[in-house]
Amino acid sequence: MPFVRISLPKKLSLETKNSISQSIHESLIAEFHIPKDDYFHVIEELEPHQIKYPKSYLGISHSEDIVYIQITAGQGRTLEQKKKLYHQIASRIAASTEITINNVIIVLLENNGLENWSFGNGEIQEPKHLKK
Repeated sequence: MPFVRISLPKKLSLETKNSISQSIHESLIAEFHIPKDDYFHVIEELEPHQIKYPKSYLGISHSEDIVYIQITAGQGRTLEQKKKLYHQIASRIAASTEITINNVIIVLLENNGLENWSFGNGEIQEPKHLKK
């Protein structure tokens, strides 16, 4: 049940923004095995003065087309799953948009327990197999 926040330049086309979101979602399905309808994304369109980044960091160059992706998900994925997810997201975005692979920044935030999520009705939703 990931929640995804995508922060990107406002100048990008709607098609590019939608493709970035879809690339992330397809990667989460493939690597984190989330359900197809588990699709909670927020796209933040930012003006150039609102996006700060180094021209180069850890030997990786960045440009004004930088895209920040923040994924909040439950704990339990292996290091290998995370590596595959990051690679797949960046590769899919680069293949389907003008954004280059070096301009895709990903941060994964893990939380523990279903009590940290509410998907509506002001309640904690429990999987059916856990309900008493």
